[in-house]
Amino acid sequence: MTDAFFADLPELNPGSVWLVGAGPGDPGLLTLHAANALRQADVIVHDALVNADCLKLAKPAAKLEFAGKRGGKPSPKQRDISLRLVELARAGLRVLRLKGGDPFVFGRGGEEALTLVEHGIPFRIVPGITAGIGGLAYAGIPVTHREVNHAVTFLTGHDSSGVVPDRINWEGIAKGSPVIVMYMAMKHIGQISANLIAAGRAPDEPVAFVCNAATPEQAVLETTLSRAEADVTASGLEPPAIVVVGEVVRLRSSLDWLGALNGRTLAADPFSSQIRRNPA
Repeated sequence: MTDAFFADLPELNPGSVWLVGAGPGDPGLLTLHAANALRQADVIVHDALVNADCLKLAKPAAKLEFAGKRGGKPSPKQRDISLRLVELARAGLRVLRLKGGDPFVFGRGGEEALTLVEHGIPFRIVPGITAGIGGLAYAGIPVTHREVNHAVTFLTGHDSSGVVPDRINWEGIAKGSPVIVMYMAMKHIGQISANLIAAGRAPDEPVAFVCNAATPEQAVLETTLSRAEADVTASGLEPPAIVVVGEVVRLRSSLDWLGALNGRTLAADPFSSQIRRNPA
């Protein structure tokens, strides 16, 4: 792609911050605005979930600052990260805050942007492909299918204190959302599964864990609500992971396009002979 093409895209000005989504992993899923920001930034403050290959697009003189937050491990405080963006911008630098997935989908981009507003720092938001959609697509699982669901719920498996959020209406979600996509839920999948079953979901409902989505290390575990905790423990898989609950998981036998590239024979449409719907 020529420099002339990028010349028509927005300029990352000195003293400003761009909050940019890097997508779920594959550098090919970066948007053109994200690639443009990487080419211009003086400093890139990036998360742990940003694929290192994405950072290779940065200009040689760019400074990389790690600001990763990983559950159960020492991590910088969110307020400190936000204030660091202010500090860098006030130093006259072109600042890129690069976040895995989309900055406004469980990425705390809203908190960081509000801090920039508080301190009068100009900023731009560049959406990215969130792992709850793009990561599942790389596993061959669509979040919607007209024979299965007309609604989907995205939720986080833990709150700021690291426990399952007590403000989630599990009964409402269990009854009202045929497909549930969960971020940061692997650690608490036992409690979450129990909550959903108690609220009326079938114990044998399909569940999939997609770990390290859209990277060469991607691994997928298919199981059920009642077996989820035991199976994920036995598998040895670890976060980061996206967890999806619902009949759309069955489509992976037909839509695992990455598996097909490696020789997997894809099955016929599992819903072609009998429409299988979640009771919700």
